[in-house]
Amino acid sequence: MKKMDNITLLYNFSDYNISVMIKELKHYNLPESIDDGNRSITNRDLYLVEAGESEIERGTQWDSGGRKESNLLVYCTKGEGTVYLEGEQVPVSGDQFFIVRRGDIFSFFPDPKTDCRFLYAGFRGRKVKHMVREFSVVRNLVPSVNNMVANREMLFYEIFNNLSKGFHDQNIEYVNLCFGHLLATFIFASRTSDDIADEINPVMRRALSFLEKNLRKKLTLNQISREVGYSPTYFTTLFRKETNYPPMSYFAHLKILKACEFLDYTKMKIKEISFRLGYSDPYYFTRDFKKKMGMPPRQYRNRIKE
Repeated sequence: MKKMDNITLLYNFSDYNISVMIKELKHYNLPESIDDGNRSITNRDLYLVEAGESEIERGTQWDSGGRKESNLLVYCTKGEGTVYLEGEQVPVSGDQFFIVRRGDIFSFFPDPKTDCRFLYAGFRGRKVKHMVREFSVVRNLVPSVNNMVANREMLFYEIFNNLSKGFHDQNIEYVNLCFGHLLATFIFASRTSDDIADEINPVMRRALSFLEKNLRKKLTLNQISREVGYSPTYFTTLFRKETNYPPMSYFAHLKILKACEFLDYTKMKIKEISFRLGYSDPYYFTRDFKKKMGMPPRQYRNRIKE
């Protein structure tokens, strides 16, 4: 339903009630016909019920509308506000998340001066009850550019991209496996972020810092390995051990993440962004962006208008 003048209309947002001024940028409800009996063994352990991205404008309340049957992961990517959850009132802002346990209720109120954007996923599964001890009211995440795993927003968009292709068995199985990895990067955030910086090899800290400071350049493996004083072969082995990614692949992820920031928060032209990130040809930038994000840069920028 739509907003009409100053009239507030209530409408259903999946299982959660939203009052006025909620922009559903993306939303997928998985068919109820996919029940536990028809799932593969893998997907019975942990599976998606819904997923999406929404923008909640100031002055709007998002609440659970009572106790629900699914767990809900909520990741704030923009703005700030307050969540009332498990009897606590807790501030929430960008790069923070919370998980609403099955059977709980919550309410979220954006700050009066800002709009908020969230990525969210409803989930169930046999393994969830063993993971509950890892859930908490609100958790911090370091900026993803410093994170030792693939960017969380990229993983969300990988899931969205595949859900848009339909709900056939193989696709759903792939989506649920992706979600398992995504959820782990949240509930075990302390094992994937700068929280473990002291445990990282000092050479690796130097290498990661070098990559983050040189996103505008077209670095080679030789240049990166030379910066830390190792041979390319040994450095690649060490880097893979610490991050699970080859150095150049990790560097490419950082560039695309920075590109997403430019597209979301600036009016820079795509050609300018490509040059700012060390691409000599916008065509190669667009190709790499689409490969990692599932859509070209222009579509990514315009997604909030769709």
